Amino acid sequence: MRTKSSKSTDKSTEKSLHRGTRGRSLAAAALLAAAALTLTACGGGKDDKSVADVSVESDSGKAATVLDNPYEKPNLVLTDVKDGKKYDLRERTKGKPTLLYFGYTHCPDACPLTMGNIAVAKKALEKSGLSKAERDKLQVVFVTTDPERDTRAKLHEWLDGVDSDFTGLTGDFSTIQAGAHQLAITIEPTKKDKKGKLVSMHGTQVIAFSPKTDKGYVIYGEKATAADYTKDLPKIIKGETP
Repeated sequence: MRTKSSKSTDKSTEKSLHRGTRGRSLAAAALLAAAALTLTACGGGKDDKSVADVSVESDSGKAATVLDNPYEKPNLVLTDVKDGKKYDLRERTKGKPTLLYFGYTHCPDACPLTMGNIAVAKKALEKSGLSKAERDKLQVVFVTTDPERDTRAKLHEWLDGVDSDFTGLTGDFSTIQAGAHQLAITIEPTKKDKKGKLVSMHGTQVIAFSPKTDKGYVIYGEKATAADYTKDLPKIIKGETP
């Protein structure tokens, strides 16, 4: 995945994101700020080249950070793309190890790479020593940040090509944006750039929720690899600290 570094960061976004990191350890806050300010701009049409610009503050270089003060699970009720029924995130994932990611199907790099890495790690669980019952508890939830283009059929097909067990959610953009904001994840409406290309900005962090507390206690940045997830998932499934 190739990215371009941007030296400028929207000041209002930076202030908002910094407020969301208060009360955490210095190390966790540093990574959170970096992750929250990592906004991937993905665009392109049938004949366009996709663009991906990332602005990142320096961080610890680690794939993940365990939070001293975990996030509450977002009060997010959307639509499951598989059956079109209401999906209450808190209710449906209660007591289950859960990975939550906000992205979209037209993303050329961060989204498919992240979901692919998680899919590889999930497959590797078969050799982890965990029972099938334990493995089946893992929930991977992908929430679209581009609901206008990510129709139910489109998102369902895209996720099915990664892992048919993954859950895809769609709904009103303002609802999705508010849910992401509860986790200090910034997403912006899809818009056209000066060249007329569709561009979407979204945070690239993955939040892991504990089955014991239902709180988001681990954040994975864009640097996380399939090997990182493979190493950590067995512990996350048990609600342990990776």
